[in-house]
Amino acid sequence: MIYRQEYMSRLRAFKDQKLIKVITGLRRSGKSTLMTMYCDELKRDGVGDDRIQFINFELMRYDDIRDYRALYALVAPKIAVGSKNYLFFDEIQQVSGWEKALNSLTLEYDVDIYVTGSNAYLLSSEIATLISGRYVEIKMLPLSFKEYYGYYKDKGGSREDIFNDYLKYGGLPQLLSLPRDEEVISSFLSSVYDTVIVKDVIARNKIRDVDMLRRVFAFVCDNVGSITSSNSIAKYIAKEAKLDASVRPATIGNILDMFVNAFIIYRAERFDVKGKEKLKSLEKYYLGDIGLKNTITGYSLKNYGHTIENVVFLELLRRDYEVFVGKCDSREIEFVAKKKDRKIYIQVADNITDPDTLRREVAPLDAIDDHYDKLIITAQKTFADNIKGIKIVNLLDFLLS
Repeated sequence: MIYRQEYMSRLRAFKDQKLIKVITGLRRSGKSTLMTMYCDELKRDGVGDDRIQFINFELMRYDDIRDYRALYALVAPKIAVGSKNYLFFDEIQQVSGWEKALNSLTLEYDVDIYVTGSNAYLLSSEIATLISGRYVEIKMLPLSFKEYYGYYKDKGGSREDIFNDYLKYGGLPQLLSLPRDEEVISSFLSSVYDTVIVKDVIARNKIRDVDMLRRVFAFVCDNVGSITSSNSIAKYIAKEAKLDASVRPATIGNILDMFVNAFIIYRAERFDVKGKEKLKSLEKYYLGDIGLKNTITGYSLKNYGHTIENVVFLELLRRDYEVFVGKCDSREIEFVAKKKDRKIYIQVADNITDPDTLRREVAPLDAIDDHYDKLIITAQKTFADNIKGIKIVNLLDFLLS
C-alpha cells in the first residue's frame, strides 16, 4: 500500500468543515484505499469506532441499500449524538438519490462526510444543485511517476528503467502488490478494463452494442494525442468494420462522453491562443491510465512520443491545471495549461537533437506574443536549457520536480 501524501493533505485541509468531500476518479485508481488510510489516521488521532461509519456499496451486505431512504435509515440511528461523526461512503453512485440522504444528515447532525465515485454523473447538474456550496471535489488520478519512482527507487534499476516500466504498465496502485511478471500484470490490466467497461459504461448507460464501444476505445488508444472528431472516428470504424450502413457521429460522440464520464479517457479541447477562446471543433483524447492503452494496443516504441505526451497531460491535471490543445494561427501547440492567473505553453518531444525537430518544436512557441512561460519537455537529455526564452526541460526532471 502506497501512501498518497498529496491527496491525504487535501482531505486534511477540509477536515471537520461542513463540506461533503467527493473523491472522483477512474476505478482502481486508489479512492477506496485513500479513504481507508484517512479513516485509520482518524483512529490514530483518537476518534473512536463508535463515531466512524464506513460503507462500501460494492459489498453484498449493502445490496438492499439502493435508495436514499434506505441509506438514511441505515446511517442515522448509528450516529453518536453530541460528538463529531465521520461518515465514509464508497462508490455511492449505486444509491439512487444519495445526495438527499447526505444533505439531510449534514443539516441534522454534526457529521464530516466523505464519498467516492467512479463516474462523473456523481456530480450531475441536478445533484450539484441540491448540495451546491456544500461539497468539494477531489479528483484522483493513478500514481504519478514521482509516486511510482519513490516506491521502486530503492529496489534496484535506474531512473530510466523504472520510467520504462511505468510507461509499459501504468500507474494503478494495485500493480505495486503484484509480481513484476508481464503475464500477471497484463491479466490484471485486462480485468480492470473489463470491469470499468462493464460497470461504469455498459451498465450505467444500458449499452447494447458492446462491439462499437470497444472499437471506439481501441481507436482512442491508437490515436492518443492526435487531433480527431466524432465524424472522423465514425468514418474510420464504418470502414474498418466493413459496415453496410454508416456510423452516426452522434453515436460516437455519446460513447466518447461515456468514457470521459467514467474517467477512462480525458478530452483536451482546442484553445485559440490569439483569439483567447475555446474552439468547438476537433480535440485530442488521452487515457486515464497509460497501462490500459497498452492492454488494448500492445506496448510499442513507435508511439513513444504520444505516450509521453499522455504522461505529461496527466501530470498537468495532477498539478491542478486546466489543459487545452493550443492553436496559434495555423500552428499547433501541444498544451496550453491554465491555472488562475498562471498559464504555460508546452511542447512535448522525444528528442530535439535533430535541428529540424528543434525548429519544429520552437516555432509554435516563438509565434506566441505574450509574457507567459514557454516550455519544451524532452525525453532526451540535453545541454541546452533555454532557446529564445523557451525553457528546455528533461521529462524525468519535470515529472520528479
